[in-house]
Amino acid sequence: MTLAGLGFDPARLRFGLRTALAACLAVFVAWIAGLEHPQWAGMSVWAASQPLRGQLVEKAFFRFSGTIVGSVIGVLLVLASGVHPWLLVIGLALWVALCTWAGNLLRGFGAYGTVLAGYTAAMVSLLDSGHGGVLALGLDRMATVLTGVAMATAVGLLFGGVADGGGLRHRLRVLLADLLDHVADAKDAPGEDGALLSRLAALDEALEVHAAGSLRSRRTVRAVRSMLLAAISLVFWRRGEGAVPEIEGALRRAATALRDDVTERAVAELDLARQALPEGHELAPTLGRLRVTMDRWSRAEAPGHDSKHPVVLHRDRAGAAEAAQRAGGSLLLFGALWLITGWSAGNFLLLGLSVMISLFSTFENPVLQMRHVCLGQIAGVVGALACRWLAWPLAGSEAEMLAWLVPFILFGPFLMAHRRTQAMSFDYNMVLLLMLQPHFPLTGSFGASVSAGLAVAAAPLAAMAAYRWFYPVNRRRRAKALLTAMLDDVAALAGHPDALEAPLLWRARLYHRTLRLVRTAEGAPHALEDALDAAGGLFDLGRGVMACHALLADDATPAPVRRAARAALARTRALAGRPDRAGGAFDRLARRLAGPDRHRMTRAAQGAGRLTANPV
Repeated sequence: MTLAGLGFDPARLRFGLRTALAACLAVFVAWIAGLEHPQWAGMSVWAASQPLRGQLVEKAFFRFSGTIVGSVIGVLLVLASGVHPWLLVIGLALWVALCTWAGNLLRGFGAYGTVLAGYTAAMVSLLDSGHGGVLALGLDRMATVLTGVAMATAVGLLFGGVADGGGLRHRLRVLLADLLDHVADAKDAPGEDGALLSRLAALDEALEVHAAGSLRSRRTVRAVRSMLLAAISLVFWRRGEGAVPEIEGALRRAATALRDDVTERAVAELDLARQALPEGHELAPTLGRLRVTMDRWSRAEAPGHDSKHPVVLHRDRAGAAEAAQRAGGSLLLFGALWLITGWSAGNFLLLGLSVMISLFSTFENPVLQMRHVCLGQIAGVVGALACRWLAWPLAGSEAEMLAWLVPFILFGPFLMAHRRTQAMSFDYNMVLLLMLQPHFPLTGSFGASVSAGLAVAAAPLAAMAAYRWFYPVNRRRRAKALLTAMLDDVAALAGHPDALEAPLLWRARLYHRTLRLVRTAEGAPHALEDALDAAGGLFDLGRGVMACHALLADDATPAPVRRAARAALARTRALAGRPDRAGGAFDRLARRLAGPDRHRMTRAAQGAGRLTANPV
């Protein structure tokens, strides 16, 4: 029977084996160099390794940077603990909370490096062995990490792959073609809007892989995101207004050109579609943005900031604040229990908790993740106990101890490659090395080892309790937070004195938050449809707000219309309390207008109505 037939992924197994061998080599190199904690070099290999070269280089950079900062803070915390032990717990809680807050605002490996700086300080300050002092421990930590990162980088550059840019390009072309066909189709396809937005959201998420490794890649990804945001506006348009017969043929030809990989022809067809629209039609600017961003992409242009086609990514400031409070509060609580009870292995619990409560706060469902982490840590503890008390007593030197460690490290890739153990494999690899310091002759007792193992395994349970009861992290709360942020944006737009200068920024932020909302609501069809209704309502309401500002800026606007427009803006500023009042104000304003303005205000009133039906 083949490996695949046994449930193993051959590609993951190859990656895991080369990573495990690099980890073994890093441990031996660190030991030969005389470092006190050579096993940490192996941990750094597992943490820094990536299957793609661009990811590898960027993660290695942020891992080393975060380690340096965290080690410095860790040294300061241990020095503070010499004044009073409570200063260590309080300082660590504040530092991890700060790093968790920043990590939840950043994206990609920048977020990882920030969170890493938090729990690196915990590793330095809580695992002070007393051999050579705290400064020596901090320097040892940095040296071992540098050894591991260098080894992981060297092996990864030799054997790692590169991001599949061609696959991304094909995926993007097909998605845009399907979108243009949908906009051109006169018949409504139930669920098609949600399906297209789900594909757009998945593609946006995949861009992080292609952005890693170079500034040019980041600029290219920015250009692609600009095109995706322009595409989202077409989905909103189709959802609210329906097809436009005048441009059906041009859109279908553009879709065919995209599937044939003739993007220049697709751009020309979008130009023809814009020309076929009646003068002043609201769809023209939307098609224009898509045309410009598509043309840049086809010619491999990668501009930096572009005020006409901005990219504004979602930042969950409320969620970041909650994550910081959760992390700081949990560490204060369990740190206090450690100091009060005097539990000798309490530092291991606090160390594990600092990782669990910070790193996994950026995950969509950390409670579910903690279940896999707990299993992986239990497996790592069992492996460490077996190595320490069954294998190492047979060794006659530290070199032999390292040789006995190798089979336990090489077991990790098989956990990584099997579909049933993949989710727990990383924690097995890390905990195994965390608990095994090769020092000859052996010291300590079996009871002390078991106590430390229980403390390590208890950390994910403590984190699971925090994620469940302290600002619970789940799909519903994340969706609510996103919708609240979008609603606050519209309310702020209504009160912005220079709103007419910033509609593109508002739209870009709304569109990216919509993508995040779609990813959060996926898997629950009713929740997804409700979320799209609310997002579409906010989009229509925002367009109405901009139209009100335009009416007030026009000296020819009659006084009664001005009063109605001001009332609509005032009601929108208080949108969170009573969206129905904003709907009524826009409805009254619509009755005073005619033509496109009347239609726009009617759509805004209907958008507020959808917010009332789907309250945030």
